[in-house]
Amino acid sequence: MTSPVARRCLLAWLTALALVPGVRAQVTPARITSAVQEPGAWLTYSGTYDGHRYSPLAEITPDNVARLRPTWVYQAQEAGGLQTTPLVADGVMYITEARSRVAALDVRTGRTLWRYEPSIPSKVRVIGFGPSNRGVALLDGRVYVGTLDARLVALDAVSGAVRWTVQVADNALGYAITSAPLAIAGTIIIGVSGGEAGVRGFVDAYDAATGARVWRFHTVPGPGEKGHDTWSGDSWKTGGAPTWLTGSYDPELNLLYWGVGNPAPDWNGDVRPGDNLYSCSLIAIDAANGTLRWHFQFTPHDTHDWDANQIPVLVDAEIAGRARKLVVTANRNGFYYVLDRTSGEFLKGTAYAKQTWASGLDARGRPILIPGMEPSATGTAVWPSLQGATNWFSPAYDSQRRLLFVPVREMGSRYFKADAKYEPGKPFMGGGEIVEAPGEAYGAVRALDLLTGERRWEHRLLSPLWAGVMATAGGLVFGSTNEGNVYALDAETGRPLWDFQAGAPCSGNPIAFQIDGRQHIATACGRALFAFALP
Repeated sequence: MTSPVARRCLLAWLTALALVPGVRAQVTPARITSAVQEPGAWLTYSGTYDGHRYSPLAEITPDNVARLRPTWVYQAQEAGGLQTTPLVADGVMYITEARSRVAALDVRTGRTLWRYEPSIPSKVRVIGFGPSNRGVALLDGRVYVGTLDARLVALDAVSGAVRWTVQVADNALGYAITSAPLAIAGTIIIGVSGGEAGVRGFVDAYDAATGARVWRFHTVPGPGEKGHDTWSGDSWKTGGAPTWLTGSYDPELNLLYWGVGNPAPDWNGDVRPGDNLYSCSLIAIDAANGTLRWHFQFTPHDTHDWDANQIPVLVDAEIAGRARKLVVTANRNGFYYVLDRTSGEFLKGTAYAKQTWASGLDARGRPILIPGMEPSATGTAVWPSLQGATNWFSPAYDSQRRLLFVPVREMGSRYFKADAKYEPGKPFMGGGEIVEAPGEAYGAVRALDLLTGERRWEHRLLSPLWAGVMATAGGLVFGSTNEGNVYALDAETGRPLWDFQAGAPCSGNPIAFQIDGRQHIATACGRALFAFALP
């Protein structure tokens, strides 16, 4: 039982917290939908539902970015690198740490306001990835986080108290959650990890107020469902196709756009002949009921672990004199795609990184395969590597310049095939890989023309990166490197203008926010979150 003294202290703390300007404000669906009108905040994973990761703030420019300095640093309490995208609303920043921890920080100082530390079993299954977490969702006074043991938790935004918890899936089978949920009107959308454990992937929607499940869309079709015939025998039961990164959303069409990961087992496709829908696909789901509107598969019958979980970027543009609603993405398989987001129609595709497995794309966007590029017992060298030409870290879109900025990994792998036997809750991969020609590997940020995918400029980096980028109205692109450099590039030319040595490898997605009239940049390196501003 709480003592009277403790109760008084808690009451005093909550009273003081309530006096923080705006701390009790509600992040309504309307605010998120109109996030571009609120440039001082960062209300959802990609900044806006369309996945642009673009800040309208323009105080920091190519002319003054050299004076950018740290204003505060938050040191994570949990071991493990930070991959979080911070969210900022009403004077509070919400971040996640490894093992599903959540912290609420004062954006002026980085001071901790509250922490949530879920009880994660010591034997939690984390198969094929680290114990990372990429962020939270905000909606109507609550903070939502997915956990390593596959739960979805709603927290009070003021105190961090747990409002409800639901078990999304069974971690004993290899399911986990590392992605940030997506909050839309009254509903929380969440995907799952577990493709290397032979789970059957899905996307779920939950009632934001109660935690009741609203719908589930399985990314591996069951018997009687469209696409089931792309699996052989019972292979669909262990087909993978996880949904481990936050998708994008078009409120006008009420469609969710969600990337789907690799089929299982990863490198031995003999046990699952067929295209293996909807693995390695982009799916468009009706947000009201979870029904599939359309799909586009980038890598049919994948055997190189080229998940299609990259951020879908929604843009409107004119093609051949016709206004089109588009979704564009730089895929892990090395190709850049332009699709009609109302129908999934393939409009354009081109390689944006070194790839040696396809001679191109046909008129429907299906890859034209080069023979002999499958994993083998003695190993087959293929570009891109297992980690892909890009991965989970975010791209950014600058509508003024019509450029998509893509973090690129230039690296190949030697892929091996082995027997694959499914055992619940254990790795189900059917082979492996080693880096091919490691001395040739490097990283880059590339600016691609929106409609053609042609490269406008490149900023080359020492090693294949693990961090995202953000563009700003000030004409800058922010990112970071494995070597611990946080940097700013000229959005027009790619010319480096500023960097800061953070002292640890960086693996976060940058954001921008404004407090007391000053633009700030925030990103994570190692176990620390840095906030920068002009003096």
